[in-house]
Amino acid sequence: RLALGALVAFTLSALAGYWAFALHPQWLPQDETALKFYSISFRFFAQIQIFLAALVLAVPLIRRARLAWVAGFAGVFLVSFTSEFVGTGYGIPFGGYSYTALLGAKLGGRVPALIPVSWFLMALPSFVLAHAAFARHSAWVKLTMASILLVIWDLALDPAMSFLTPYWLWEESGPYYGMPWMNLLGWFVTGLALMGILSATGGRRWSEWVDVRFALVYYGAVLLMPLGMVFAAGEWLAVFTTLAALGAWAGAARLTGDPAAARRPGGFTDPP
Repeated sequence: RLALGALVAFTLSALAGYWAFALHPQWLPQDETALKFYSISFRFFAQIQIFLAALVLAVPLIRRARLAWVAGFAGVFLVSFTSEFVGTGYGIPFGGYSYTALLGAKLGGRVPALIPVSWFLMALPSFVLAHAAFARHSAWVKLTMASILLVIWDLALDPAMSFLTPYWLWEESGPYYGMPWMNLLGWFVTGLALMGILSATGGRRWSEWVDVRFALVYYGAVLLMPLGMVFAAGEWLAVFTTLAALGAWAGAARLTGDPAAARRPGGFTDPP
């Protein structure tokens, strides 16, 4: 709870700074110290959020799983890095794009080292939530719904981190805040691969290591940054699209899933 609280507090403070100074630059004090502080803060706030989110997720994993989660993390890191490396070089599976220097050091000269980490940070709670909410369904349904929940994150992430701020740049402009539709398909396919890795390396044990209620709050805490940015900027299409997609996912879980399982820590009623 303390770790989650710290993550939310940092995110809210970063969003307040973004709203006040990125969207209203005339409010910046015109002295060298303030301008330098803002420049550094803007450059590193996304990196710090990923670091904090990683530390928060590490708390239950290390306490409950010791080192048993490392194989899953390594698999997700390797596959997501490969997908990003191919994507930034050949435009498959997301479309052509490139990262700027704002996310720090790059692996292979193209993919920021924090990007594969961020894939794991949201793939895992998506996996846990989908397996709890759709516990009575087949493994493929669970993996599919987990991947969709991961894609929903990008409905806010791309407008915030590419359209509003230049963390990555698209080679060709697409219809959704400059993002090509191919990107969502790439996210879904990559998400399926990552969920398969999590299933193979942890399976039902992930829900024992990461409580369902924790996963729900954690997913929301990480989503808060991009969703808060598009909200602050008044990009209502991104806000409503993200919230509508979340509502549809939750509605599907309520209609076809197992509500009792979703409320239980661990939330599995059958093997994944």
